[in-house]
Amino acid sequence: MAGAFLIKAKDPVIQESEKMYMRALDLIPAATQTLAKGPGQHVMGVAPKYLRRGAGAHVWDLDDNRYLDMNMGIGPLVLGYAYPAVDEAIRKQLYDGITFSLMHPLEVDVAEMVREVVPCAESVRFSKTGADVTSAAVRLARAFTGRSKVLCCGYHGWHDWYVSVTDRSLGVPAPVADLTFTFEYNDLDGVAAVLDKDTACVILEPVVFAPPAADFLPRLRRLCDANGALLIFDEMWTGFRLALGGAQAFFGVMPDLATFSKAVANGMPLSVLAGRRELMSLLDRDVFFFTTFGGEALSLAAAKATIEELRRCRVPEYLARQGKIVREGYNRIAEALGIAGYTRCTGLDCRTLVTFDPSAGDPLELKSLVQQELIRRGVLWSGFHNMSFSHGPGEVNHLLAAYEEVLPILQKAVENGTVRKCLKGRPVEPVFRRTSNFNTRPAAR
Repeated sequence: MAGAFLIKAKDPVIQESEKMYMRALDLIPAATQTLAKGPGQHVMGVAPKYLRRGAGAHVWDLDDNRYLDMNMGIGPLVLGYAYPAVDEAIRKQLYDGITFSLMHPLEVDVAEMVREVVPCAESVRFSKTGADVTSAAVRLARAFTGRSKVLCCGYHGWHDWYVSVTDRSLGVPAPVADLTFTFEYNDLDGVAAVLDKDTACVILEPVVFAPPAADFLPRLRRLCDANGALLIFDEMWTGFRLALGGAQAFFGVMPDLATFSKAVANGMPLSVLAGRRELMSLLDRDVFFFTTFGGEALSLAAAKATIEELRRCRVPEYLARQGKIVREGYNRIAEALGIAGYTRCTGLDCRTLVTFDPSAGDPLELKSLVQQELIRRGVLWSGFHNMSFSHGPGEVNHLLAAYEEVLPILQKAVENGTVRKCLKGRPVEPVFRRTSNFNTRPAAR
């Protein structure tokens, strides 16, 4: 399949996508269930709005246009679409049933597998979404410490305790919002300045794109210990992708609790809360965290097959190799064009980000122009390279060939000051408009 289609620099026909979108307006708020998949994250009038099917690293929209997908479901498709071993496990379990009136053995099987690969996982619980388990982790931390305040860094879902720090916080009671504070990644002094005897936990994505300073995570671990606060790693992106055991295994720093989703089940809805038995035992009776679908068997069957494939095929190492080729290839093209001063590809190799510096113009408009031109060349892209096991040499070559054509267009538009004029539709929007306490150094309110 790889390399079986040509790069075509023209707009795809997206009539069926537009018709479906019109049906969604005024019916589905924001028209989407996942903000990162919604119309605001893609150039209006050029990008398709709906996908019908996928195979490997490729997807087809409602008008049957085919794209190389660099988003991969916004993270979960670590192996690829319609991956045979996972789909077969789902089909086999479907024959026996989906959800049962008692517990299912897969709950134990998958929990044991998680314990084998995740360093902090003495005990394991399942749910459906990342927000479920990050919120459960915060509740556990508050219950165990008897404290209320939370320090966070990164994105942690839609629940009140976290979303209160964003500009989408309407409906969150002020007393709840007053308990959460944010800090900048790698700013240990900022954490130390406000980490006090009322801090229940520090929760962070252990790495997003910027690497941790050499001593940031170990010192953060020691700082939490010294102040009696728990350390929670939100490993939605790093778990089973950066390493089988996540960032904690990769960097050798043990959190008290860790949360996972996305890559664990290759697209099926499953999330994981794992941590020290002493903490997790509060879930036996004192802390309530139960859900009807926590033991849903199709997702657990998918997780079992996914973890087996990740381990057998050494997938995290593969993602790093392929991602490194993409990162270095993009930067080589940018340097040859003399535009590396305002656009670079950065991050850990398994998941990289293309950045745009404001010195060249509005970063969202620069990103939109690159996205528009990549879509015209058969690449679905939102600024990230979410590598999967299905991104083979043909897919990587196709992406880099597209960049060879697209980045000169960006260069010319920046030089001429015509980036906005080159856009056929509305530029992409930010997910959150930053407010005074969003991802800033924490300070007392």
